[in-house]
Amino acid sequence: MPERNLEALFNPGTVAVIGASATPGKVGHSILSNLVEAGFQGKIFPVNPKGGEMLGLPVVPSIAELPSPLDLAVVSIPPRHVVDAVRQLAERKVRAVIVITAGFKETGREGYYLEQELTSIARENNIALLGPNCLGLNNTACGLNASFAAGQPPRGNIAFFSQSGALCTAILDWALGENIGFSKFISLGNKAVLDESDMLEYLRDDPDTDVIIGYMESLDDGARFIRVAREVTARKPVIVIKSGTTAAGAKAASSHTGAMAGSEQAYAAAFSQAGVMRAADVATLFNLAQAFSRQPLPAGPNLAIITNSGGPGIMAADVCEKSALLMSPLTASTVERMKTFLPPFASLYNPIDIIGDADAVRYRQTLEAVAADELVNAILVLLTPTASAQIVETAQAVADVAATCDKPIFACFMGQKRVAPGRELLLEAGVPCYGFPEPAIASVEAMYRHYVWKNSPAPVEVCYRSDRGRAERLIASARRSGCVEIVEFQAQELLRAYELPVPPTTLARTSDEAVAAAEQIGYPVVVKIASPQISHKSDVGGVRVGLADAQAVRAAFMDVTSRAQRLRKDAFISGCLVQAMAPKGAKEVIVGFKRDPQFGPLIMFGLGGIYVEVLKDIAFRLAPLTLNDAHVMIREIRSYPLLRGVRGEPPVDFKAIEDILLTMSQLALDFPDIYEAEFNPILVSHDGATVADVRVTLCTHAE
Repeated sequence: MPERNLEALFNPGTVAVIGASATPGKVGHSILSNLVEAGFQGKIFPVNPKGGEMLGLPVVPSIAELPSPLDLAVVSIPPRHVVDAVRQLAERKVRAVIVITAGFKETGREGYYLEQELTSIARENNIALLGPNCLGLNNTACGLNASFAAGQPPRGNIAFFSQSGALCTAILDWALGENIGFSKFISLGNKAVLDESDMLEYLRDDPDTDVIIGYMESLDDGARFIRVAREVTARKPVIVIKSGTTAAGAKAASSHTGAMAGSEQAYAAAFSQAGVMRAADVATLFNLAQAFSRQPLPAGPNLAIITNSGGPGIMAADVCEKSALLMSPLTASTVERMKTFLPPFASLYNPIDIIGDADAVRYRQTLEAVAADELVNAILVLLTPTASAQIVETAQAVADVAATCDKPIFACFMGQKRVAPGRELLLEAGVPCYGFPEPAIASVEAMYRHYVWKNSPAPVEVCYRSDRGRAERLIASARRSGCVEIVEFQAQELLRAYELPVPPTTLARTSDEAVAAAEQIGYPVVVKIASPQISHKSDVGGVRVGLADAQAVRAAFMDVTSRAQRLRKDAFISGCLVQAMAPKGAKEVIVGFKRDPQFGPLIMFGLGGIYVEVLKDIAFRLAPLTLNDAHVMIREIRSYPLLRGVRGEPPVDFKAIEDILLTMSQLALDFPDIYEAEFNPILVSHDGATVADVRVTLCTHAE
């Protein structure tokens, strides 16, 4: 496999530059110059038909004259010649290739087929191919700068990958200004062979990388990304910016699930289930990267705030209150210790206000006392530039304590001009320093969430008993009859195959049959229209509930069928379903899934009935669901307190809902032929749940 040659891509002993140029300003010259200036210790072979010498290196006139085998080739020639060049490189047994050249699938049909040919050659010859249409890569650990980017990033422990080359150049320039170091800097380009998952697999075991950050636009194999990312985040933090997740151009869907389960929901679920942190912007991306790369993880949620001003301290406490963090209590011994050196009017409780005239000594003493407190997991030091503030000296005190402390310490020096020297000192000492409390606390919270993720038990997947053959026969029958949608009176057979709870239900073709069914089931009952063409029954007034006698059932049957025939002249009316009423006080919830093209089945949960699209109070996860996924989904919707019970109501049977969620997940994985499915409503009470309505949509050939 090409990914097995990633070591040759990142740590080559020999590098050939195809299209090397002696003319400054040309891409081929920039690549060669960067390789030389970065101090690469391996052999460099410029390749150009003119021969001669470039930057003190002898030029090889053709690819055929390169040594064999060859570790890495960087290709920067016109796109029409790239495929032949890579084919010739394959003959020289090249292990890795970076194609800088643009003009492939991003340009249209002709470029697409050119890229397909390039991909085939790389895969057939096990070549680790990066690009095309990329900036290149940089491995600071071995002095490899195989890119045409301007500037050499300093060495650090942060690895960065990006699908956008233009963003790479902007971030690199910004990082150079902020003196942020990298272990690896990778431009993925069109991802003809190597993609984000390959980079994560390599960086997982890279000893020079402690933090992985990236910019993503799309994923071709979402399931693989989740699998790989979950392995990586168990060891290292992964933080990404993800763009391009709007619903524009999304396929219209018939179900509530399909209408709301878009690309954004799929990516959010994928990141959550894989432990990947998502940054909203570049500033947040690097705030988090610096925090993770320079400070230990907090071993708990307790944050202590030290400030020389009450207002900012209260602001920080308010932000903390809205996060997953807690304002840490202090032990009695810590409070007594602080009384020995703080003024009598200082606030000795969190946030700890050491008063506006605090000097560096007071900051140091307070920080040492709080750092030693066993109840404190992380510390934020706030400073406002009062007349008495010793900015540089205080920064040095914070840096000194942080150097010997096993808890993360963050600083927030508010202001700009006066505090700049202090901020610079802290950043050089490895203490993240912010201008405002919000990003500081967001960084602490992200680190705490990652600590929880790393220390969580392994996910437990559950497999429920099912009669898969029975379900296959139902779907095959629907296919033979030309149906794409399987509605309730047919789909109930699918529910029974998976042993899902369904209320007693009978299909009645006449009003007399409806009355007989109601008397057998027992009053009160529900009457629903039964038609393969009518999936949203409420749209045609096709449901009547609480029918308590034969006369009510007969009237409901006649009214529902005649109304449906009048409003949906295209529909074949099979009759009505007569169904047992839900237990009194039952709540309505919805469970559904839609098949996402990148990630597979996207499972949803929320309040059910007709209000689901109005309230949009929904949780999403990707199949396969684990026990914890099902547990958390139910509890993360805003309406969860209604299910837990209000004003003396008993809580619903949460285990019954979890069982249905896990069964839906299994159904979605068992049958790739199902595009979307929905159980709505599920009627759940304190002692069980029943699936009162179901709809299943099969994939068309275009999907």
